[in-house]
Parts: sequence; structure tokens; C-alpha cells
Amino acid sequence: MTQPRNPATLQLARDALLAPAGIGEREIEQVFAQLLNPRIDYADLYFEHTRRESWSLEEGVVKSGSYGIEQGVGVRAVSGEKSGFAYSDELIPPALLDAARAARAIARNPKSEQPRARIAVRGDGRGAELYAPADPLASLRDDEKVALLRRVEKTARAVDPRVSQVMANLAAAHQVVVVARSDGLLAADIRPMIRMSVQVIAAQNGRREQGASGGGGRRGYAYFTEERIDNYARDAAQQALTMLEAKDAPAGEMTVVLGPGWPGILLHEAVGHGLEGDFNRKRTSAFSGRIGEKVASENCTVVDDGAIAERRGSLSIDDEGEPARRNVLIENGVLVGYMQDQLNARLMNMRPTGNGRRESFAHLPMPRMTNTFMESGEHDPREIIESVEDGLYAVNFDGGQVDITSGKFVFSASEAYRIRGGKITHPVRGATLIGNGPDVLTRVSMLGDDFSLDPGSGVCGKDGQSVPVGVGQPTMRIERLTVGGAAV
Repeated sequence: MTQPRNPATLQLARDALLAPAGIGEREIEQVFAQLLNPRIDYADLYFEHTRRESWSLEEGVVKSGSYGIEQGVGVRAVSGEKSGFAYSDELIPPALLDAARAARAIARNPKSEQPRARIAVRGDGRGAELYAPADPLASLRDDEKVALLRRVEKTARAVDPRVSQVMANLAAAHQVVVVARSDGLLAADIRPMIRMSVQVIAAQNGRREQGASGGGGRRGYAYFTEERIDNYARDAAQQALTMLEAKDAPAGEMTVVLGPGWPGILLHEAVGHGLEGDFNRKRTSAFSGRIGEKVASENCTVVDDGAIAERRGSLSIDDEGEPARRNVLIENGVLVGYMQDQLNARLMNMRPTGNGRRESFAHLPMPRMTNTFMESGEHDPREIIESVEDGLYAVNFDGGQVDITSGKFVFSASEAYRIRGGKITHPVRGATLIGNGPDVLTRVSMLGDDFSLDPGSGVCGKDGQSVPVGVGQPTMRIERLTVGGAAV
């Protein structure tokens, strides 16, 4: 359960990030005085300090380890559709002023304009406390981190002698951000993140197959209990072993059932990106101009929710200082909204939705997903499987391609099974799902009551920027989806 935003978060972030650099309200107001003039519609400053570590094990040996610190400020001035942006990895007042002058010059030629009066910076305690501000890097000793990786190796190899290779990665980050906006808002967030990934290769009679598992979230390393990491190791090993027995996937149009949780990545890619505000403002999305229209089966309610406690895609505030929230995008098949940042919301005469995100202080924000999912249905998952005479059951995906404008997609299933006579039979390999995102939504005929979110390992790329995200869904039956594979 989320708690009201703790005002101490802002003070902690200021003490850790701004005070050591000699930056306070007066210095911030001076920067805005440099930035603002009658032709600048909006401006903001994004201060960041991030510490990261990563440990990787292969063949029983920790083969790589890394530690890094990233710190700086991004300065943005917006005029109409045009954004002037500059950044500095020096957190000192002169560097801030230099970046402000550069950003304003890019946004508008300022020669004949007089700056506005200084704004009054105010603190703001909006948002919810979704995760503890503790530093996950310090939550475990280095030797204990290595021991976790060694346990993964030992557990995976114990599953079956056919397990030939185990690779594991453990990573954490601690990010402190402060956002100052030209409307006077001053907001902050302290964001922990952990992640473990496991890959297992199994070999038999010259054939090699791979399995993967893992998870994480906005927590400390204590989340990785022995039971949890043993499950990661066994799941990855079992997936690889299962695929050793797989037959070639069928090809053609058929009923496809997607499993719960991680298969929501197909929804994220094939539909979610098309609901981001920038694509719709530019009318390059298949969903452009369609608010109020039926775009999916009435079974479908699609939500983006950045305010779920401790989830990988969650944010107490987004990277523009807006509180994250639950946004219903498609309700009972009807398109009701888009995901918005400040710029696109203003230009589309809509409200920001808490989806303004950026990879770091050196990047411009844009509308991005947080935790995007299909809501649960009413059917027992067994009933859904039993309703399929001949089809495919896909429970894991390892990649795909999507065209935002047309909505067309191609996804590769890393773990899938043939359904015959209402029963899951043998595993299949080489299955690809081919379709059109908006069209597929109209073919969703049954949704299970087993909704779940992914285990916490998703990363989304857009315009060269990567951010952590979450996905989810219940078991889903889709009619007449094209499956690429071997001939039947």
C-alpha cells in the first residue's frame, strides 16, 4: 500500500545533491531568470546523481564487475514545439547559467527580448511514497553479492546434468533526482533499483537450447531471498531443458493463448507505444485522433500505472516532477486517453499524466510507459485452454519488432506449446507471432482471472533512450493470429 509523500524526501535529496554544490533557491531562480522570456512557454531543470553497480558470473567465476557514478543537470527551455536543451556534468552555479543561456538560445533567439522577473521556487510534497529511499548498493556486502551468484550457478546445475552453462548478473542503482520547473515547483525523488538475470544453456545430442529468468524492482538486495533466487535458477534451467524436447512450430492462422505476466510485453510493444502522446500529436500512431472510438474488444481494459509500490516501472514523481498515477488508456474496448509528458500535453490541450521520462540528465524527457498492462478477466485459465481445439500457447518472448504507424508487429516466442483438443501438448520452437496491434485487440475473445505483472526485469528503448518498465496481463485468448513457423 502506498503512503502519502514524505516531505523529508525533498530535503534528503536537496542535502545530498544540491547543497554540496552550493545550489539553493536563489541560484535556481537566477537560472530561470536567464532562461525565461516572453517567447519561452516552459522551462525546467533536472538534477541527478546516480550510483550503479553490476556483477556478472559465468562458468562459476565472477568474470566482470563494474561501479559508476553519474551526476549532472539538464536544462530545458520550450517554445511552441521547439525545445532548447543543454546539460552539464558539473553541478556548480556558473555551469548552470551557461547551460541556461545555451538552452534559451536554441529555443529562441533572445537578443531583442527582456527576461521575465525571477520566479519564486516553492517546495511541493505531491506524489506517493512508493519505495524506501534506502541505498540498495549498501544493503549487502560484496562477498554476499558474489555468494548470491554462486548459489544461482549451483542450483541451476543441480537441476539436470544436461545444464552446460549458467550465466547470472546482479545489478543495483541508487538515483537521486530534483526537478525545478518554471511554474515554481521543486520536487524530488530517491529511487532504488535492483535486478537479477539468469541465463541457462542446456545441451543434448549436439543440440543447445537456452532458458532465462530473473526479476527485481525498487527495493534492496534483501528481496533476493534464497528461495527466490533458487526459483530463478530452476525456472531458467527448466525452460532450457523443455526446449530441448521441442518440435518445430506450426505455421498459419490459428488461435493463440498468451500466458499471464511477461507476455504482456507484446501489449507493451504492439499497442502501448502507439498510445504515447508524441506519436499521436504527430499523427504517426495507428491510434491518432481516435479517442472515444472503439478500438478493441469490449473485454479489453488497458492501463498504465506508475504508482504501484516497489515495481520496476514505478515512479513517485516522473522526470518532470509530475506525480505518477494510474491512467486508463482503453476502457472496455474504447480509447479514452494517451500517456503524456508536459510538452505534448500542452500542445494537445490535455493534462500531463505522469509519463514524462528520460534516461538521464543528458537526455530530453518524452512520454514513456511505466507499468502497462491488460486488466484481469473472468475466465478460469483452464477454461481458456480447454476452449481451444488447435492452437498455440505462448508463455515467454525474447524479442520483436513493431511499426508504430501501422501497428504491425513480429514477436519471437522463446517458450511455447501446441494446444490440441483443449490440452497443452508438446513444446514448440521457432514460433513467431505476426499481426497488427490495434487489430489484435479486436480479436481478444477471453481473458483469465489470473492477472499478474512480470517479475521485474523489463527495459524499454525509444529514440535511443532506455528506461525500466513493467508489463502484465492475465491469460489471453486471441482469435486468428498468424503464426510463423515450420509447415504443418
